Amino acid sequence: MEDHKIVQRNIELQREWYGEPLGDRVRRLVVAFDVSQAFLAEVLGISAPMLSQVMSGRRAKIGNPVVLARMIMLERKCLTPDVASGRREALLAALEDVRDARPTVGRDSFPVAAAETPSPGSTEDGAILVALREVAEHEDLVEAAKRLDDDFPAIADLLRRAGRGR
Repeated sequence: MEDHKIVQRNIELQREWYGEPLGDRVRRLVVAFDVSQAFLAEVLGISAPMLSQVMSGRRAKIGNPVVLARMIMLERKCLTPDVASGRREALLAALEDVRDARPTVGRDSFPVAAAETPSPGSTEDGAILVALREVAEHEDLVEAAKRLDDDFPAIADLLRRAGRGR
């Protein structure tokens, strides 16, 4: 297969797998954080040549799910007020946080970093349960949990805990 056809096929696969070409996603991060592609590769935990190959479509996928999880973490951090404002200190702190993160990747937790996810019984977890109880009745929380159980078991568990009043 000719090189340009391989690249086009890989870009189409990226659209299917990741929602859009990875080159577009990575370029947005480079601009948002005002860093070089090589520095972003270091933050993500991938070599600069590998990131370049993924961006250009010479490779179709990111092989390491933790690298993808870090990329999604950075995309989410772009939505926080401090990072969105472009404050240099906030940008650098977000990059450092993601570089140091060891996100877990699993069926119910893709991607989740320990620092971003409250552990059951934590103060933040308790605040979430209280907020759910304020907006929904016990029966509604339990019913919502039943409906979500098969497809979103972690959310269903949270709703069940809120419905139990714990």
